[in-house]
Amino acid sequence: MRVPLAALLVLALPLTAAPAAASAVTAPPPVTLGSVIPAPVEVHPGGPDFRLTSGTVIAAPASALDVARRLAEALRPATGYALPIVAHAPGGTPVISLATGPVGARLGTEGYRLGVRRSEISLRANGNAGLFAGVQTLRQLLPAAIDASTPRHQRWTVPGGDIVDYPRFAYRGAMLDEARHFHSPDEIKRYLDEISRFKVNYLHLHLADDQGWRIQIDSWPRLAQVGGAPGTGVDGVGGGYLTKAQYRDLVRYAADRYITIVPEIDMPGHVNAAQVAYPELTCDGVAPPPRTDTDVGYSSLCIGKEITYRFVDDVLRELAAMTPGPYIHIGGDEAQATSPADYLTFERRVLPLVAKYGKTAYGWHDIAAAPAASAAIAQYWGLDTSNATLAAAVRRGTRVVMSPANLAYLDQKYNPETPIGLDWAGYIEVQTAYDWDPGTLLSDVPAKAVLGVEAPLWSETLRKMADIEFLAFPRLAAIAELGWSSSHDWASFRSRLGAYGPRWAEQGVNFYRSTQIDWAR
Repeated sequence: MRVPLAALLVLALPLTAAPAAASAVTAPPPVTLGSVIPAPVEVHPGGPDFRLTSGTVIAAPASALDVARRLAEALRPATGYALPIVAHAPGGTPVISLATGPVGARLGTEGYRLGVRRSEISLRANGNAGLFAGVQTLRQLLPAAIDASTPRHQRWTVPGGDIVDYPRFAYRGAMLDEARHFHSPDEIKRYLDEISRFKVNYLHLHLADDQGWRIQIDSWPRLAQVGGAPGTGVDGVGGGYLTKAQYRDLVRYAADRYITIVPEIDMPGHVNAAQVAYPELTCDGVAPPPRTDTDVGYSSLCIGKEITYRFVDDVLRELAAMTPGPYIHIGGDEAQATSPADYLTFERRVLPLVAKYGKTAYGWHDIAAAPAASAAIAQYWGLDTSNATLAAAVRRGTRVVMSPANLAYLDQKYNPETPIGLDWAGYIEVQTAYDWDPGTLLSDVPAKAVLGVEAPLWSETLRKMADIEFLAFPRLAAIAELGWSSSHDWASFRSRLGAYGPRWAEQGVNFYRSTQIDWAR
């Protein structure tokens, strides 16, 4: 997952200069039905365009009102139109019509059908998650200025035709590290808004590590009080934690965007912050010094002490109670200070505790060494194209989320000139992030065992929202397409990504203007 500071060639700068070489800038191409990121399964262009006007209404049943409201809220600022939401549109009224109902089993819970005619846009799905995915597509079919925050005077047209779309993988995730540098609830919400544009449906929050503890736990209050104190970020910068109320609010905010929060407490390693707060979690009962460096592998819970398992049980119980999603991530990586025998003992006791509270255990692929991980999700973060231990776990039932560090880690630099980020796994330009297949990367893990893909963003060098955006975009869009789309075409993605740039500009997103992309003005 991470490596010692000695292996890093990095430091955090205030933010984010452009690369030395300027990227190409071109005139924006016309929006077509195939302009969308991630690429839809089927695109059938043809017929007259739909024009959005001041007379347009949004028709939706009561069950889909939340999705209709989000669509209206997205379109009103730039158009200045009222876009009232009605149960039924009067005859002859231009309408964007949303409805749920049987539209085909292959579309599943997140697929949709979008039809564009002269007087109507019809969006149909099996459920509201599919409608929401279709809304994200529809937003990209309008001119880029639709993302402006103030009214623009122009023609708002959507190209005619039909789209049938559904995801390749059930799990399409992003991860944000809260432990190395705490990001505020408002920053997390902005990130949720940004990743939802690309049909990402999970946000994994890394909430505890050696430097800091970022979630309130009532039964162990000093975890957040001490582990979230000022100065608990890398280099002593930052501090803070999520209260339970803030965490629940984030869970609700994410759910409104059809994103599920996955909380992570990394253990049995990466626990120095917890041991500073509670020395009884060490084997000798002595508190270690706080750490604000980026070294790894030196901390471990005391595997032979019963208080360790009372601590773990309490934390999992409280996390599960405020997490409606199916997964709790228990880390498990880089436990060099835990002997192999102790590691297996720990996992044998802890993995069942997750199930005890009604959740599926999820961990870094290191947990695959434990037989108890047969019902768990293992997140592959390695650099190799085979892993015998993980393959053996898969044969016992373990499923895999793909996050290879040299392809999917958003904290890695784009190139040697990138002002923030790490480089231990290698430089990851946009094409590198795009040109791999999550289903076939590991030669000894079959595609049917791959649940999906996730793009982690570690925060050693992050200090503010603009840093998050600079490292995440545009590479997160590439990973999102790998997760959603069955097609895989770099030339097509490169063109669509270049055309998307003005949308990020309208949104105020501090994206990296890769020289591999011809960015539209």
